[in-house]
Amino acid sequence: MSSENTAMSSKSLFILILAAFVAVLATVGCSSKPDSEPASELLLYCGAGIRPPIEELANVFAAEHPVKVILDFAGSEVLLSRIKLSGRGDLYMPGDAHYVDLAENAGFVLSRRSVAYWVPVILVRKGNPKAVGSLRDLLKDDVRVGLGDPNACAIGRTAQQLLEKSGIAWADVEKNLKFKSMTVNELGLQIQAGSLDAVIVWDALARYYEACGDMVAIDPEYNIISPIDVAVLSFTRKKDLAERFAAFLTSDKAREVFVGHHYHTDKPLD
Repeated sequence: MSSENTAMSSKSLFILILAAFVAVLATVGCSSKPDSEPASELLLYCGAGIRPPIEELANVFAAEHPVKVILDFAGSEVLLSRIKLSGRGDLYMPGDAHYVDLAENAGFVLSRRSVAYWVPVILVRKGNPKAVGSLRDLLKDDVRVGLGDPNACAIGRTAQQLLEKSGIAWADVEKNLKFKSMTVNELGLQIQAGSLDAVIVWDALARYYEACGDMVAIDPEYNIISPIDVAVLSFTRKKDLAERFAAFLTSDKAREVFVGHHYHTDKPLD
């Protein structure tokens, strides 16, 4: 091989090595960019009735922090069972603080915060054709009633308490009970479909069905205001981030979102 060919081979080898070195540097540089790193995740078990504001707030929080909030929506009792069985997750926000009490008693809660309140109401078909004006009117022979399952969701448990407080036996209402739901959302959909005449739901949720239903207030003497709390779970591996999200849900920005969805951020008068 001539000296000229040898020089050219050495030069080509040097160029190949240099190109490979630059490629390695480029790869290292790309992998170190924050935007390419996988975001942290938070798993929030959330009552189905709180879905509209929580979906919005989860997106707002994710836009401001390197985190993806995974939302698991279901009935409050169902979610508590999932927490017990899985032993994982970061936050729990059921439809009533009662379920946070249960989780706390089981040792699943590191901290908790009050977020909002809602008030049970009777949602009837538009125009209220069966003239339902009180809980006792749910006993009328021609009224098709829907209630939440007390063993599945917060509105079911609360409805059962309302009836007891009003001196109405469950068995008396059961003869008109045409639908028992796993979540509060399903009750609104039954009114929308015209399948039922009256259901007990949260006031904030009833507002979403104003086009097809009317809201009937329950006598304050018998009504029960339900607090909504968010809890940081003892299983979390991202305690600081979970606490930050819980704090965000009580911020002024979050309160505006809740109010925009017709939730009470201050406790209504009894």
